[in-house]
Amino acid sequence: MELSSLKTRVFGALAGLALLGACTSGAQLGEERAELGNFRLGHAIVVADTAVIGPASRRAEPEAWETTLTAEIQRRFGRYDGDKFYHVAIAVQGYVLAIPGIPIVAAPKSVLIVGVTIWDDEAQTKLNDTPHRITVLESLSGETVVSSGLTQSAEEQMQNLSENVVAAIERWIVSKPEWFPPREDTAEAQIVAAAPEE
Repeated sequence: MELSSLKTRVFGALAGLALLGACTSGAQLGEERAELGNFRLGHAIVVADTAVIGPASRRAEPEAWETTLTAEIQRRFGRYDGDKFYHVAIAVQGYVLAIPGIPIVAAPKSVLIVGVTIWDDEAQTKLNDTPHRITVLESLSGETVVSSGLTQSAEEQMQNLSENVVAAIERWIVSKPEWFPPREDTAEAQIVAAAPEE
């Protein structure tokens, strides 16, 4: 897909999504992490220099997105201690950081659209041939129920969206167990447990 066509589609999506409701927060990691077999985070790669800025949005520097998203990838995926390294690459395709609006009547929501690619370090290959698109809205809270443009700084909005999009990435790759075989010690334990008693 040509870059101009992608930008047109992303801009159209941003315009519609900015008026929708919020989504579940990714701020809390929880006591239990998801099962990702032999996954261990290698590199967190984030690029944002071609991101489309949606209508009625604050502007954020690409470097700010790169810093915030990289830190969030490391926070969430650094918990996994598998046997093999995998790299998480994110391209920020578009965003809206809500500006102050008229409460209830025109209270825009913040939106983030990214393309995600997972790399197998050992095989030096991409696990998904084309970037997987993920779209998230800001989380609903006392600060965003009216409009985060009224109550949060751009940095706070970016943090909120980064938490949500990285949580969505985790949910997506958890749905791909074929990418992450069990760790060797886990697989051996399963074989021993399944062996018939003498």
